[in-house]
Amino acid sequence: MSGLFVVLMVLAMIATLGVLIFGIVGMASGSDFHRRNSNKLMRARVVMQGVALAFFAIVLILAGKD
Repeated sequence: MSGLFVVLMVLAMIATLGVLIFGIVGMASGSDFHRRNSNKLMRARVVMQGVALAFFAIVLILAGKD
């Protein structure tokens, strides 16, 4: 069961990185899209980081029970 949470944690970390890169590229381009959505992208990044940390905590808890 902990293997599933490890996979979910890695996927959440990759999603966090994807949102971060997308936000940085949008900010660097200075486009109209960035002006409208930069705050939403950074909120999404924070949420994804929270999800990744939650899965990390679950993996640590499950590893401690073995």
